[in-house]
Amino acid sequence: MLIDPHAHMIARTTDDYEAMAASGVVAVIEPAFWLGQARTNVGSFIDYFSTIAGFERFRAAQFGIRHYCAIGLNPKEANNRELADAVLDILPRYLAKEGVVALGEIGYDEQTELEDRAFRAQIELAQEFDLPIMIHTPHRDKKRGAKRTMDTLEACGFDPARCVIDHNNEETVQEVLDRGYWCAFTIYPSTKMGNDRLAAIVERYGPERIIVDSACDWGVSDPLAVAKSARIMAAHGLDEAAIRQVVYHNALAVYGLNGEMSEADWLEPAPVDQRTLYGGNSVLRGQAPRVDQDNPDRIV
Repeated sequence: MLIDPHAHMIARTTDDYEAMAASGVVAVIEPAFWLGQARTNVGSFIDYFSTIAGFERFRAAQFGIRHYCAIGLNPKEANNRELADAVLDILPRYLAKEGVVALGEIGYDEQTELEDRAFRAQIELAQEFDLPIMIHTPHRDKKRGAKRTMDTLEACGFDPARCVIDHNNEETVQEVLDRGYWCAFTIYPSTKMGNDRLAAIVERYGPERIIVDSACDWGVSDPLAVAKSARIMAAHGLDEAAIRQVVYHNALAVYGLNGEMSEADWLEPAPVDQRTLYGGNSVLRGQAPRVDQDNPDRIV
C-alpha cells in the first residue's frame, strides 16, 4: 500500500486515478496551490477550496482511492495583499471540514514581506484549528528559504513534529531533520529530486521522518512517482520496512494527527459504485459503471 501525500489531482485525469490505484496507491492528499496563473477574486478561491474538499474527494473514491486535502493560501498568491486578506478571512470555514488533514501548502516563494505576513497568519490558524502544516519551500534560493521557514515556524511556537517541510533536496535535508521536522521529497521527472537521489538520501539518513510524494499537477509530473520510488529503493537494497515507512507510514503518522485520516478508511472502504452521483453529476460519460457491490443509495 502507498500514500501520495502531495498530489494536485484536480489537474489530473481519471486515467491517472486508475493507474495510481493499480500501482498500490490507497490515499492521496491534495494541498491547495495556484492554478498556473494568479486568481483575481476571492470567489475563485471559494470555488477551488470547495472543489478539492468536495467533488474531488468524490471523484477519487469512484476509482478506489481515498482523497484528503490541505487548505491554505499559497505563497505565490500572497503578494496581492487585498486578495490575500480576503482569502485569509474565508479559510476558517474550510479548516474544520471532513477530509481536511492539514493547512497548506504554505510558506515562501519569492520570500517577500507580504508572503511572510500571510505565512504567520496561517501558522496562527493552524494552531487555532489544531492542524498540521504542509510547507512549500521556494524553488529559488531553497536553502535560505527552508531555513527562514523553520525560523518563522519556531518564532511562532509551532511544533516541528506537526509540520512537513516539502520539496527538499540534498542541501536542505540535514537541517530539516536536525530541527525535528518531517522531511518530504517531491519526485519530478528530470528535476528537483530523482528516484535514485531519494534512495541515496534514505540510505544515508534512514527512513525516520522522510516522506516521498509526486506533487503531480498540470505541469510535467508523474502520478506514479511514489510507486516508482518504492521500486528503486528496493533495487538499492533498502529493506521493505524502511521503504514502507517512507512511502506509507510516515505520511499516515503526521497527516493522521487531527483524526481525519485513518487507515481504516481504506482497509474497510465503502464499495466503489460508479452509479453514484455528486450534486447530480457522474464521473461516467456513457461507460458501463464499475460496481463492486450493490448500493441502493446512490446520491451523495
